This record gives sequence, C-alpha cells and structure tokens, in this order.
Amino acid sequence: MKKPVAPPPPSFEQSLAELETIVDALEKGEMSLEESLSSFERGIGLTRACQHALDAAEQRVRILTDTRPDAGPRSESGAELEPFESND
Repeated sequence: MKKPVAPPPPSFEQSLAELETIVDALEKGEMSLEESLSSFERGIGLTRACQHALDAAEQRVRILTDTRPDAGPRSESGAELEPFESND
C-alpha cells in the first residue's frame, strides 16, 4: 500500500502572500479569540518558513559571489559555508 504523497510546501511568494492576508485579518480584529490564535500560529509557521527560504537564498548568493581562490566560501563570522542542497 502506497503512502499518500504530501503536497509540496508553498513557495516563498505564496507563504508571504498568505502571511499578509493573516496580518490584515488580525488587524481588523473581527475574529474570535480561537480564530485569532489559530491564525497567529499559522502566521508564525509561515514567518519561519519565509526566514528559512531567505537564509538559504543568502547562503547561495554568498557561495556564488565568493571569489577567493585560496579558501572555500565563508560567512561574515569566518565560518565556512556549506553548499546549498536543493530538494528540487
């Protein structure tokens, strides 16, 4: 028996658009407390997903723009950056 395939996670743009919708709805103040808490929880998850996507993009840019021939790519703190592994 096959396991059900989970849908792919939403793109950064989709997550950001949903987050903006949630913020607008929360600012209106027309939801019940339970609805507000549920929306807030979803918003936190979307915020974390967006931040993760931005961090991964930043790491890819740093790897691509590091032109030092003597060393591997490094972060501002001097730690060596690891190559980005895409799940695509």
